[in-house]
Amino acid sequence: MPVNKKNKALNALLARGTKQESPQNLSPMLATLIDKPFDEPGWLYEVKWDGYRAIIYLYNGNVEMRSRNNKSFNEKFYAVYNVLKQWKLNAVLDGEIVVINDEGISNFGDLQNWRSEADGELILYLFDVLWIDGYNVMSLPLTERKQILNAIAPDAGIIRVSESFDTGATEFFEAAKKLNLEGIIAKKANSIYLPGKRSNDWLKIKTNKRQEVIIGGFTNNEGSSKLFSALLVGVNENGKLKYTGKIGTGFSDKLQKEMMEQFKPLITNKIPFTHEPDVNKPSRFRPDPPKATVTWLKPKLVCEVAYTEITSDGVMRHPSFEGMRVDKNAKNIHLEKEAHTKDIVPTNKNSVMPKKAATKKAVKKTAPKANDLTKKLLKGSTGKERKTLLNPTEKSQTKTINGHSLTFNNLNKIYFPATKNTRAVTKRDVINYYYQVAPYMVPFLKDRPQTMIRYPNGINGQSFYQKDVTGKVPDWVELFPYSTEEGGDRNYMICTNEAGLLLMASLGSLEIHPWSSRAQKPDNPDWCILDLDPGDKTSFDQVIQAAQQIKQVLDAIGAEAYCKTSGATGMHIYMPLGAKYNYEVSKEFGRVLVTIVQSQLPKFTSIERIVQNRQGKMYLDFLQNRPQATLAAPYSLRPKPGATVSMPLHWDEVKKGLTVQQFNIFNAVDRIKEQGEIFKGVIGKGINLKKILKQINTVFGEQEMHESLLKLM
Repeated sequence: MPVNKKNKALNALLARGTKQESPQNLSPMLATLIDKPFDEPGWLYEVKWDGYRAIIYLYNGNVEMRSRNNKSFNEKFYAVYNVLKQWKLNAVLDGEIVVINDEGISNFGDLQNWRSEADGELILYLFDVLWIDGYNVMSLPLTERKQILNAIAPDAGIIRVSESFDTGATEFFEAAKKLNLEGIIAKKANSIYLPGKRSNDWLKIKTNKRQEVIIGGFTNNEGSSKLFSALLVGVNENGKLKYTGKIGTGFSDKLQKEMMEQFKPLITNKIPFTHEPDVNKPSRFRPDPPKATVTWLKPKLVCEVAYTEITSDGVMRHPSFEGMRVDKNAKNIHLEKEAHTKDIVPTNKNSVMPKKAATKKAVKKTAPKANDLTKKLLKGSTGKERKTLLNPTEKSQTKTINGHSLTFNNLNKIYFPATKNTRAVTKRDVINYYYQVAPYMVPFLKDRPQTMIRYPNGINGQSFYQKDVTGKVPDWVELFPYSTEEGGDRNYMICTNEAGLLLMASLGSLEIHPWSSRAQKPDNPDWCILDLDPGDKTSFDQVIQAAQQIKQVLDAIGAEAYCKTSGATGMHIYMPLGAKYNYEVSKEFGRVLVTIVQSQLPKFTSIERIVQNRQGKMYLDFLQNRPQATLAAPYSLRPKPGATVSMPLHWDEVKKGLTVQQFNIFNAVDRIKEQGEIFKGVIGKGINLKKILKQINTVFGEQEMHESLLKLM
């Protein structure tokens, strides 16, 4: 049994199962609805999660997540699927897919709206194991199956085990109500697993009334601008669709648009209900309702509603839409009636609790109280680590970023073709990358005019520079005016937040080029840059040597400095100025530095501006400190094979063996998370140039300096 050869207790449990090939197309075991909680020995209690039930099949590296109506969840919930793919296990498991908040509480509406990892923390809660490594364990008692599950499942992360306890459901139920949980589940500790059966060995107690219903039509109120005003719903009864009410609340405009796409192919002239509902019937609270027209639908779609009670004629009072149930088949939807607890769970003073040895590792021993339920059973969302903004399947997706709606199209377009060592990178990948690095990158872009270099068809397509964005960006984008010899209004785009960054990425700006100064002080750069640009006769090892030499010079004069790979062929060295000096001062300070360094490394460096005069040597470029000159920002992608990244470095990393290619879209995010923001000093207080210029003359002798520098001394 390769599950865990060293775990004798686990292997002993598996041996009690039945040898069998991996089962297929199982339906989950179902619970019976009862009206009240109870405190009886021999039962286990757990949270009723508000999500999609799923049977998970793991076999030889293949993963299949199936809904109750046997539809695949693999693409829809790709984040769970990707983690399960890494879980080397042969098993069939039962669980619930949910989206949780910071307190660990699941919300079905959030799950409905989930399209990517940016929409909330997706969790798979596991609560049973049905088959494992060649053994059917459904005939084992629940407590033993729980032991197996706890032995094989991870402790935390996106896959979690739904914990149980075996004492006191009444207090647990009251705690669940206070936290607005959907309810609790009670399971007999010795219950076997019965696929597809609704059993009295598993019971559910809901904190609020909820019901799955079939959509049979929708209404449009006269004069309403909404796509629909209400849903007409019902349940199966004696082979026919019985009307149970009209649902008019719980829909966002976005949700209505998505639902209408599902409705269109189902529109029919035939009334699906046993009797035509009177949608214009006045009520005591609405004696003169707006006139509504009806569009009938074939009864194929299922949704879930919350309500206060059902009237004597079978209509729900105060129904509210909770979400679509893509995991349910309309033919299986009936009115769920609560059974009386006393009829299902008769008090039995002679009943015996499961043996301690069988439960000690599988369940908790005390019922959580209201004030500590979240600590004992609910693990909150981490909410800190950014993952994907866009899901891997939809070619067009709309997201709200910083309050602005951004639509991303043609997401499957290849921006970086595959190389020998890397897969192809799509537009989707690029936008997901910039979303993940935005918290680190935006501080270096904020309030700065941007020069866009656009690659709308990827790095092998035609590219072009764009400075003027007049009339070509949304109204919420801030602009920075400039003039040209041709005249007319011209405007740079100013990046103010991550919405601006993602807008540029969506326009094909693979690399991001901000000004060195901010719009508030456009003539005063926040940093001075030295760009080490190797020639055709210089190697990257020589770039490293030049960077090390510059660092020695800067250390000698007490100048703070930060370095990064260019992401292309060279390196960039930044010195913070704090916007205290103008571009002329920054440029001339850079000139003094490269002059010193070039004199120390004359064999392979040059400060000649004209390329042919450099004779293949490395160019120590200080002219990037002119107004409106730009370089690739920290963490920016570069239009090179393999999707390289301009990566900030620790100075002790600048040594032989370093390559530009080692930092790319595939590993940059992990590195940034590990190293943190090591470049933030660049936008700090800034160096004292007056002091440093004097130190230059002291350490390296009198240097020729521009008058702009002499004025500072």
